Amino acid sequence: MPTCGRPRLVGSRRPRREAALPAVLSALVLVVGMRSGEAAGRLGIVAAENFYGDVAAQLAGPGWTVTSILSNPDEDPHLFEASPSIARDISAARIVVYNGIDYDPWMTKLLAAARSNRRQTVVAGALTGHHDGDNPHLWYAPGTMPAVARALSADLAADDPANKAAYAARLDRVLASLQPIDRRIAALRANYAGLPVTATEPVFGYMASALGLVMRNERFQLAVMNNTEPSAADVAAMEDDLRQHRVRLFIYNSQATDSAAERLLRIARRAKIPILGVTETEPRGAASYQAWILGQLDALDRALSTPPA
Repeated sequence: MPTCGRPRLVGSRRPRREAALPAVLSALVLVVGMRSGEAAGRLGIVAAENFYGDVAAQLAGPGWTVTSILSNPDEDPHLFEASPSIARDISAARIVVYNGIDYDPWMTKLLAAARSNRRQTVVAGALTGHHDGDNPHLWYAPGTMPAVARALSADLAADDPANKAAYAARLDRVLASLQPIDRRIAALRANYAGLPVTATEPVFGYMASALGLVMRNERFQLAVMNNTEPSAADVAAMEDDLRQHRVRLFIYNSQATDSAAERLLRIARRAKIPILGVTETEPRGAASYQAWILGQLDALDRALSTPPA
């Protein structure tokens, strides 16, 4: 998503509080070009989101530190506030990786303040040909992480050419470890393509499209993502789909629930519609990005294999 015939996503859900950012930018001016004591002598990667940081760590190997900024699965990423310590990490980084397409707009502001001629940036949205206004939840699109991995590996080798062969070997391993996700998607698509599903917001949208699922209530989802009130008609359509069993699965963002989402969860449970919770950061305890995504696909398989109520 978006696909032909579906409504285009307008904007993305921005942090609701950005009051601290000007102070952070001021602090960053003072640390541009400085390396903290902890980072001195080591090469640093800063990832805006922890799933990109996870893959960066798999590719980098010893000699690199990886710092992930958004990493708390119990926190709504849209409420994120940058801090001076994050500004220092970015100022010291040799490579920065982030999502882009207006999902993490604070990162572009911090990077603009932390000017550096030695820093490389990897932006998932640019790599995958997306633009502001597209669905920003790119890590659920099967093609995103291979593209990010290749770009990161190239930057690692450019920064540290003496270890180019080691980075190439790690890239091969990471790409091979992503292939089971593609195989799992193909198997699930063969079983479930065409089934109608719905969601509170389009977090899982790219994956749902890859699985061939038919996503309903997209206007409702866009309103939620853009922090606007869904229309009464869209709310009624969503609730009717759940009560009348017009959908086989209800997907919700378990990391950013509110009273409206909780109401829909109650309706889905009463109607015995299977429920799949998805998150916007890699959960604590996940062995890897690959294991996290495969686990979510397994959970979806269990939900959709349940006979309809």
